[in-house]
Amino acid sequence: MPNTILSRTPKPKYDVVLIGGGIMSATLATLLHEFDPNLNIAIFERLGRFAKESTAAWNNAGTGHSAFCELNYTPENEDGTIDISKAEKIAEQFEISKQFWSYLIDKKYISTPTDFINTCAHMSLVFGEKDAEYLKKRHEAMKDSPLFSAMKFSTDHDQLREWIPLVMSKRNDAEVLAATKMDLGTDVNFGSLTRKMGRHLLEDSNVEVFLYHEVKDIDPRSDGKWEMKVKDRIHSHKQEVVADFVFIGAGGYALPLLESSDIKESEGYGGFPVSGEWLVTHNPELVEKHQAKVYTQATVDAPPMSVPHLDLRIIDGKKALLFGPFAGFSTKFLKEGNYLDLPASVNTKNIKSLFGAWWHNIPLTKYLVQQVAMTKAQRIQHLREFVKDAKEEDWELKVAGQRVQVIKKDDQLGGKLEFGTEVVVNKQGTIASLLGASPGASTAVYAMVNVLEKCFPEKINGEWKEKLLEMIPSYGQKLAENPELTEKVRAYSKEKLELKY
Repeated sequence: MPNTILSRTPKPKYDVVLIGGGIMSATLATLLHEFDPNLNIAIFERLGRFAKESTAAWNNAGTGHSAFCELNYTPENEDGTIDISKAEKIAEQFEISKQFWSYLIDKKYISTPTDFINTCAHMSLVFGEKDAEYLKKRHEAMKDSPLFSAMKFSTDHDQLREWIPLVMSKRNDAEVLAATKMDLGTDVNFGSLTRKMGRHLLEDSNVEVFLYHEVKDIDPRSDGKWEMKVKDRIHSHKQEVVADFVFIGAGGYALPLLESSDIKESEGYGGFPVSGEWLVTHNPELVEKHQAKVYTQATVDAPPMSVPHLDLRIIDGKKALLFGPFAGFSTKFLKEGNYLDLPASVNTKNIKSLFGAWWHNIPLTKYLVQQVAMTKAQRIQHLREFVKDAKEEDWELKVAGQRVQVIKKDDQLGGKLEFGTEVVVNKQGTIASLLGASPGASTAVYAMVNVLEKCFPEKINGEWKEKLLEMIPSYGQKLAENPELTEKVRAYSKEKLELKY
C-alpha cells in the first residue's frame, strides 16, 4: 500500500463511512462504488493491512460454506424427517458470492481467481449405525434439491478409500461409516480476496482508505448524521468525522461501537468471545492423501463452530491440512484486541441478557474449560479419530481468529446465545452493523446486499436494480426452485472463477 495512505488526513465529512478492513467492508464499499461512483466513501481500519483479523486465511477454516458438508444446517425433526431449508438458504447465499466475484473478474477489477478460490470436494463423514442412518436420510432429502442433486452417498469402504484414503488408512473393515461427497465444494482464501478488492478500491476508485485509523466512538447528531471520533494510531492524532451513513464491520469490535451509537435496536445485545486453535500439517505425503474438506457431527455440548473437520487448505499456492477447531477462550474481542474488551462491554442494558445466556449455557462453559486445558497430545488423540496413525511431530498448533458470538435479549431465558450472523439496523436506516460469526465470510455479499435493502430500499428497487442484476443475475430468485437458473449461474461462476469440478 502506498505511503500516501499513512500520511493522508481524513476529510471532516463523508457520505459513507465503513469501519473495519475485512471482507464485509470491502464488499460493501465495492457494491456502493459500483452503484454510485460519485459517493464519498471512507474506510477506517485500525491495523496496517486489510484482512488481518477474522478474514485472514489462517483465522478461519476457508470453507466456501454451501451446506454441502455442515451437518448442523440440516437438523433432524422429531418425526425423523430432515429439514434442509436452512441448508438451501446458505447454499443460495454462497452462489450469490460466487456470482459477485465472477463479475469482479469479468470487469478485470480483480484477477487470478486461483489466488483466492479453488475447487475442493466437501464431504460429511459419520461413524456408527445411528449417524449413518441420519446421513442416509439427509442425502435422500437433499438430492431432490437442484442445489444438492450432485451429492453422492456411500457406506462402502472401497469407495471411501478412493474418496478419503488418509482417513481410511488402517481402519477396521467392520467399522460402520457413511459419507456424502459434493465435488462442487471450494476452499477460499478470504484474506487474499479482500486485499484484491481493497487494491481495486484504492487504485481504481475514489474510495479513501485509512490504515492504522481506529474509530473510538459513534454519536448521533441532531441533524440525523453520525459523528465519529477517529484516532490516527501512528501519529496519535484524533479528529471528528461526520457521515450520513455508517457501517460497522469491525469484527468483534462491532458490538462496543454499536453500543456507543445508543440506537434503540442495539439494546440488550452482548458478546461472548471464543477463540480457537487448529492442528496443521504441511507434510506433502499426508496432504496428497486428503484432497477434501471433511466435516462430522459436533460432540455433546459443543457449539456449532466447533464441529470437527479435516480440511485441505490452499493458501498462497501451498497446500496444507487443517484439523479442528479446538475451542479456546479469551476476554479479547479481537485477536489483536484488549483483555478488558469483555468486561468493558457489560452495561445496564445487556447485563440481564449476559447472565441469562451464561446461566442457560453452563455445559458450554464446562466444554470451553475442558478444551482450553487440553494438551497437544490430547488434541492429537482427537485427530486420530480421523487419521488413525497421526504422529504428533507431523502437526503443529496454530491459533485461529477470535469470534464474538451474539447474545440477545430473550423474554423467557433473559438472554440467548446465537451462533449465526445478524445485521442490526436503526429505524432510519442510517447505521448498520454486522454481528456474529457463522457462516460469515462465505455469505458476505448476501449480507451486504441485505444491508443495502434495509438502508437504501428505494435505490435498490429503483436506480440500482439494473446494476445489481448485472452483478448478481440470480438476485431475487430462489435457486432451490429453479434448476435451470441454478445450472446457469454455476456454469457462469465455474468459468469465471476457473473452478475445476
